[in-house]
Amino acid sequence: MVRRSAHLVCGMNDTPDTAAQSETGPGQPNAQLRGHLNDSVGPAERLAQLAVPQREPVVGDWFRQADLGFIYGARGLGKTWLAMFLARKCAEGASFAHWLVLKPRRVLYVDGEMPLDTLRDRDAALSNQPADGMFYFEHDTFFRLSNQALNLSNPSARAILLEKCLQDRIEILFLDNLSCLLPGANGDGANDWAELFPWLMELRHHHIAVVCIAQAGRNGFMRGVSRREDSAFWIIQLTESTAPEAEKSASFVARFVKNRNTTDADCPPLTWSFSKPNGEPKAKVSWDKPSIPDLFRQCIEDKFDSATEIAHELGISKVKVSRLATAAINEGWLQKKGRKYVKRYVYPPKRFTNLKKSPPKSS
Repeated sequence: MVRRSAHLVCGMNDTPDTAAQSETGPGQPNAQLRGHLNDSVGPAERLAQLAVPQREPVVGDWFRQADLGFIYGARGLGKTWLAMFLARKCAEGASFAHWLVLKPRRVLYVDGEMPLDTLRDRDAALSNQPADGMFYFEHDTFFRLSNQALNLSNPSARAILLEKCLQDRIEILFLDNLSCLLPGANGDGANDWAELFPWLMELRHHHIAVVCIAQAGRNGFMRGVSRREDSAFWIIQLTESTAPEAEKSASFVARFVKNRNTTDADCPPLTWSFSKPNGEPKAKVSWDKPSIPDLFRQCIEDKFDSATEIAHELGISKVKVSRLATAAINEGWLQKKGRKYVKRYVYPPKRFTNLKKSPPKSS
């Protein structure tokens, strides 16, 4: 029975259920569907009188019930640290930063790549109290049972995951990350997103919020088609921080590049730091307003390319901008072309190239 279910989840040759299609043939009107459409259209006066409950806030005012949100950034920057931290806080009902978390939520975190022991240790490091509503999809366990990986490119996989969410009364679904959970397709193409989008909307209709973790491309933007951003309520971008990285597991600046639910003032950029010294069971998590060098870097990410523009944006002198630019050029991530500042895309990131090489082993 386990293997049969696994085949339904992972099989690449399954076709969508056609039971809901019209019996009169493709493209022909369905009488029942026509009736539902007629009942769903009404005058503005009827809409004004409908008793529609407000979507409940989940975190502050920026994260609400049934939202679709994205967290994205470069490889190794700390996306999973932030996503798991957010998941734990939602499950524990614990407030953080200056955002209120009103009550515990039932959360399912679907991880597609982390080794099981690392997932266990990461959850333990970020937990502050028991959370009966915190659930993890263990991809290592699933592969051991089925000899296959979860593939959300398959309609049957999406259907079974939705069924599991409804069965366990899940309120928030985390997908970490799209590249691993959509193998081959990666959700980058328009056709891939066209298939995934209706499933995400079905989750929304069931009042289930979805948080997708995605990779950034070499241009710094979220990888994949831009249309995926249209339906998002909020998008958080992670960029490198200038903070020292000694003994830090992750350090980055997180900022909202899209937010439908509230104002920018309620969601300022924050510099995050996650550190877990060897032998310590718990991670130390801190957040603060970004430093001036971090804000300068964010201006470059936002395509501000002149000293005048950056000075006006940050409220500092052009001399200060010039000094910040000189430091960035020396660090290797900025270049100057004429009077314009342009970001240099260096792969791998500098934080990896600074690692000391181990001395050769003696034979």
